[in-house]
Amino acid sequence: MMSTPSPVNFTANCTKHDDFKYPLYSTVFSIVFIIGLITNVVAIYIFTCSLKLRNETTTYMMNLVVSDLLFVFTLPLRVFYFINVNWPFGAPLCKISVSLFYTNMYGSILFLTCISVDRFLAIVHPFRSRMLRTKRNARIVCAAVWVLVLSGSLPTGFMLNSTTSNKKDNNTFCFENFSSNQWKSHLSKVVIFIETVGFFIPLLLNLFCSIKVLQTLRRPKTISRGGKVNKKKILRMIFVHLFIFCFCFIPYNVNLVFYALVRTKTLKGCFAESVVRTIYPIALCIAVSNCCFDPIIYYFTSETIQNSIKRKSPSDCSYDVKFSEAVQSEIPSNLQLNFRTLKAKVLHRESSV
Repeated sequence: MMSTPSPVNFTANCTKHDDFKYPLYSTVFSIVFIIGLITNVVAIYIFTCSLKLRNETTTYMMNLVVSDLLFVFTLPLRVFYFINVNWPFGAPLCKISVSLFYTNMYGSILFLTCISVDRFLAIVHPFRSRMLRTKRNARIVCAAVWVLVLSGSLPTGFMLNSTTSNKKDNNTFCFENFSSNQWKSHLSKVVIFIETVGFFIPLLLNLFCSIKVLQTLRRPKTISRGGKVNKKKILRMIFVHLFIFCFCFIPYNVNLVFYALVRTKTLKGCFAESVVRTIYPIALCIAVSNCCFDPIIYYFTSETIQNSIKRKSPSDCSYDVKFSEAVQSEIPSNLQLNFRTLKAKVLHRESSV
């Protein structure tokens, strides 16, 4: 195992002491790789084999799975680096690895937001949103998300010198030890962009959609026979969704703001620097764990997917499960009844013309 780099000055008078991050990273990233790979491969299997008929919600989920898997595949390289504190794979792979990290994090945030907005439209505006909630529109939204995420992650990965050398230990670092000038000239602008577009706006959207759905559930007219079951199902889905979103992404993104302030010397003082540098590795590990938590949204918030896992035969990939039934089961019962009644009236009128 290569020796860890000696402490270097982070600012003029402050010395960093955060080498604990290397064993922490190597342990957590190894666990995330194993669990994330297994759960997301299972998710791909469920979506491609069990859920033969797909809708806009599964479109968002499939893109979320792809985002997770792209990052998971880079984790072995990162684990090797954290164990040896040396990057022997060259600058291009370092750039790709870091770009995929930000692609995964902010892609996950935006796709989770898409799922939240889709649920909001389905429950709060079930009739007016029928023309919006289509697979075609979902694909357009997903394409826009990928363009937005890549426009932020690729510059971070490819416009900077990704590797730096330590001549004393003959080690190569991957995306570490950037100077204050690099932070001021480029990285601070990237942080502002990804924090605004990739975190704060999606956070507000998730909170707004969840609050509106909860307000809708409180209306007496939305609860009929069997409504309590549906209400419990929706509440479970909302709380799981918000927990994953807040637990994985708030610590890292809030700390990233302060980290950028320290690195650009906007926020000065060794105490602030020490706190930020100590929290950063822990928050990063929590953020990376979203690869493991994302599949919980697929498996435990949809009765249809749970049934498909229980009833699916490994040798049979033709089992037909309509995921739209899960979305419909999450809509209050009387709304479904009203929709069926409206549909019957329309068909009756057409037949009598």
